[in-house]
Amino acid sequence: MLATAEQEGSVRAREAWRTWLPYGTLVISTALVLAVGPNFVDKPPVWAILSVSAAAAAWIAFWITGHPQWEKRRGPMLIFLTGMIGFYALMVWMHPLFGFFTWTGYLFIGLALDGFWRLFGVLPVASIAALSQVGGVPTLSAEGGYIFWGFAIALNVLIAGVMFYVEIKTEKNSIRRAQVIVELAEANRKLETALKENAGLHAQLLVQAREAGVLDERQRMAGEIHDVLAQGLTGIVTQLEAAEAGAAGRDHHLTAAKRLARESLAEARRSVQALRPQQLDGTDLPDALGEVVQTWSQRAGVNANLTTTGVPRRLLPEIEATLLRTAQEGLANVAKHASAGRVGLTLSYMEDVVTLDVRDDGSGFDPEQPREASEEGGYGLHAMRERLTRIAGSLEVESEPGGGTALSVCVPAITIGVAA
Repeated sequence: MLATAEQEGSVRAREAWRTWLPYGTLVISTALVLAVGPNFVDKPPVWAILSVSAAAAAWIAFWITGHPQWEKRRGPMLIFLTGMIGFYALMVWMHPLFGFFTWTGYLFIGLALDGFWRLFGVLPVASIAALSQVGGVPTLSAEGGYIFWGFAIALNVLIAGVMFYVEIKTEKNSIRRAQVIVELAEANRKLETALKENAGLHAQLLVQAREAGVLDERQRMAGEIHDVLAQGLTGIVTQLEAAEAGAAGRDHHLTAAKRLARESLAEARRSVQALRPQQLDGTDLPDALGEVVQTWSQRAGVNANLTTTGVPRRLLPEIEATLLRTAQEGLANVAKHASAGRVGLTLSYMEDVVTLDVRDDGSGFDPEQPREASEEGGYGLHAMRERLTRIAGSLEVESEPGGGTALSVCVPAITIGVAA
């Protein structure tokens, strides 16, 4: 908008110059010619001077003042410029003092010609102006007259050419600047539109992220409740049933049931607070897993052992907690479904991943037909996969009826330091 206002102001200024300057210089030139005596030749008759001056003024009035809209049409302006050059030549031939008026030809060149074509219009106007400067037509017959005229033409062409060249470059820069401003305005408009669209998308993404977070938290809590409460309550029920079945070892089963109740209660509280499993508080993952395996073996009466390979190192808390929960769930499934006599766990630290394998020699099952989740169970494998998916882990299950079961867990080895 600033560039447009600037251009409009420049156009109005040029129009004012073109309106008043030609008439003013014509009046002054005519007055000078009438006031002074003859120059090298007899002064033309007054009626001839006034007639030619009036005709030139009428020519300007018709083409410029009377039809300003023609200024944007190159055809009429070329006719106008050609006529003006004729008037300039005639008037300077009549008297060299009309050279003051011929200077306006440089203004009219800009109306008729564009760009560097204006330089071609400079030559005839400069030639006529140079003729008036050397004293008019009579001086040409003097010795060296044409040489002086040629020198004056060259000087006029050089000065006018430089002026037009600067003006042309300035106009081009103005046009380029105006185009840049228009392009910037369009870019700003598109940017505002994009920002509005992005704001809407951002709000939509926030809603979706919030909903996804709620769903993820529900799934996490479901898995934690299953791991903590379901396993703990199952163990308690098992111990109480064993105590109720016979007097032998009754106190041992009751003690185990109490211990399971306390551990499950503590784990439930920690799960609600989204903390690490109790076994990992101040303990490395291999030691925590070893404690889980040993406790489970004593409680279930099944021979179980843990083997660790590679160099143990501290992993992100979420990864260690997921591995521990997966081991607990795998052992719980063995106790509930496998009727196994031996269980082996292998924790392997590799360069980029950490794997956990849980193998048993139990009854096995068909992985193509897993148990459906119900009040009786069947949620374990699904919960393990959901938990592992949250940390970019994977779970593979190999089993067949009567052939035992092998769970293979793989998680990224994202460390927070090397274990001592």
